[in-house]
Amino acid sequence: MLAIRVIPTLLLKNSGLVKGVNFKNHKYVGDPINAVKIFNEKEVDELVFLDVSATNENREPDYRLIEDIASEAFIPFGYGGGITNIKQVKKIIRLGVEKVIINTSAINDLTLITDAAKFAGSQSVVVSIDTKKNFLGKYRVATNSGLTLTKLDPIELAVACEKAGAGEVMLTSIDNEGTSKGYDLDLINKICTSITIPVVASGGAGSLEHFKQAIDSGASAVAAGSYFIFHGRHKAVLITYPEYEQLEQLFKE
Repeated sequence: MLAIRVIPTLLLKNSGLVKGVNFKNHKYVGDPINAVKIFNEKEVDELVFLDVSATNENREPDYRLIEDIASEAFIPFGYGGGITNIKQVKKIIRLGVEKVIINTSAINDLTLITDAAKFAGSQSVVVSIDTKKNFLGKYRVATNSGLTLTKLDPIELAVACEKAGAGEVMLTSIDNEGTSKGYDLDLINKICTSITIPVVASGGAGSLEHFKQAIDSGASAVAAGSYFIFHGRHKAVLITYPEYEQLEQLFKE
C-alpha cells in the first residue's frame, strides 16, 4: 500500500452514482455497486461515498444501500450524508463502514464528533469541510451540500473539530470541484499548517500532477471524483484508477 492514499469519491443520489460541477447539476453516471466491484479489482486504497441529497431532504442515510456496499467492498470505505446523531453513527459503523464522514451536523454541534470518536475511535471520524469564497474573496464554510454559505472560517472550524476529537478532515473547495483545474493549494496549505490531524484534499483534480501539488502543499491524502469517472474531453463515463507503479513514482519525485 502507498504511504499516500489516493481516494475515489463517489456521490450518491436516489441510490445511484452522480457527478456535478461546483456541487450543482448532478447527473447520473452509474450504479454504485458496479463501481465498487471495479475499484475492488483495481485494488484502490480507500473509497468515500457521500449522499449529496440526504441532509437537504431531511432524511436518514440509506442503510440498505450502505449494507449492500459493505457486502461488496473489499477495501476500506467511508460514508457521509444525513448523519445527525450518535445512534446513526453506531448503526453505520456496525454495518461495516470504516469511517463516518460528518459535515453539516458536526458544524451545528461539535459534541457529535466527540461522541462518535468515543464510540468508534478518532481514526474513524472524518469531518468534511466544504469551502467557498465569498464576494470579498474570503474562505467561508458551506453546509447543506453547498447550498448554505456560513460566516464560519474554515481554519477556525478545522481547529475546533480536531479539539472535539476528529481524526481527519476532508477539505473540499466548492469553487474547484468538478472543474479538473486543480486543487485550491492555498486553502490546503492554510488548513494543514493549522491542525495536526491528516487532511484529505478534495475538489478539482484533473491530473496526476494535481495530486502531487496537493501533497506538496501539506495534504496527507488526495480524493477525486471526475478524474476517476470521466474519460476524454467529451467526459464519457469510464471508471479508471492509476497503476500502483504510476502513483509510487509520482510521490517519489
